[in-house]
Amino acid sequence: MDATNEAMSEADEWDTRYRERDRVWSGEPNGALVHEATGMRPGRAADIGCGEGADALWLARHGWSVTALDVSRVALDRARAHADGAGDITWLHAGLLDADLPAGGFDLVSAQYPALRVTPDRAAERALLAAVAPGGTLLVVHHDMRDADAMRDRGFDPDDWVAPRDVAALLDAGWRIDVNEVRERSINGGAGAHHTHDVILRAHRLA
Repeated sequence: MDATNEAMSEADEWDTRYRERDRVWSGEPNGALVHEATGMRPGRAADIGCGEGADALWLARHGWSVTALDVSRVALDRARAHADGAGDITWLHAGLLDADLPAGGFDLVSAQYPALRVTPDRAAERALLAAVAPGGTLLVVHHDMRDADAMRDRGFDPDDWVAPRDVAALLDAGWRIDVNEVRERSINGGAGAHHTHDVILRAHRLA
């Protein structure tokens, strides 16, 4: 399957998943984003894999100019429906690798539980880093896969997907890691609520 067909297949899968429920996620902004972004000076933010839009709405309501992208048109339609008066948000129907985000275009790049496949050339990780402006922040959050063996037994291999450690491995002297830790999470409902801990990477681009 070529890259275009693979992207279309994933988009179809996510559209199907969203159609199965009136709401997939909790409707609340992710706690790690709120914790890490509170107090930041608002600027340009990219919300990678924005889903039903709770993070993008939170950022916009706190003064950020947001580009929110997702492969699922169904998810984006739901996000737009809740966005009236929220602030400056551009909704983009695209995955990270075909979004053509401007290099160094964002003061905050937020990827909360991103469904990004690992590739030999580390394309997704490099795309995340490239989008961050000098002086900007990269925030990557994923579930702590402490039950990885059990997940593999059920046919899901966490090593197939980009994790914060994969992004951290590419950070060079032009970056400063401010947070790289496992943190307990609390969430009220929605898919993924059974995960109890997050892995959080927050890094500052120096130049």
